[in-house]
Amino acid sequence: MNALIIIDIQLDFLPGGALAVTGGDRIISIINDLQPTYDLVVATQDWHPINHQSFFTEHPGRQAFEHIRLHGLEQVLWPVHCVQGTNGAALAPALSTDAIEAIFRKGMDREIDSYSGFFDNGKKKSTGMADYLKGRGVTELAVCGLAADYCVYYTANDALDLGFKARIIEHASCAIDPERFRQLKTEFQQKGGEIL
Repeated sequence: MNALIIIDIQLDFLPGGALAVTGGDRIISIINDLQPTYDLVVATQDWHPINHQSFFTEHPGRQAFEHIRLHGLEQVLWPVHCVQGTNGAALAPALSTDAIEAIFRKGMDREIDSYSGFFDNGKKKSTGMADYLKGRGVTELAVCGLAADYCVYYTANDALDLGFKARIIEHASCAIDPERFRQLKTEFQQKGGEIL
């Protein structure tokens, strides 16, 4: 069984949002067209408390996009985004959700960020998505969405570690930093992942 995982198509990641990914709105129609071609469709949603430690506003004197160590892990300090219950955290209205069977929320623990749809960045807690997919008999995954060089990549990379056959759908994903994504794609392919 093959599944499509749609990553974080939320208003804060689209043009005009708090952490907009350039061109992020252009992939929504592609993702909508892809959904009927998969046996199962699930999605993720960044869902941060207002005082999440990944927000630069929680670290006086720091600026957005600085890198720090947070509880032993490297952390990018992000602008405040995808706060629980806010409009910015909502899935984009243009995203077709009829086929989405489950939505897995991540980044809810204020102490640790969660790029992957499967685990937080320290792999301390699972979102339950792996068990859900395995329980449905899924063996192959395709991952798309925002942002390609963070949440899409980390989700696909964890999928490989969990024993799934994993692909990143490049034309249905957008990166914050295209050069970073180029490097990550090479690592992903060397590990056995596929780029579509």
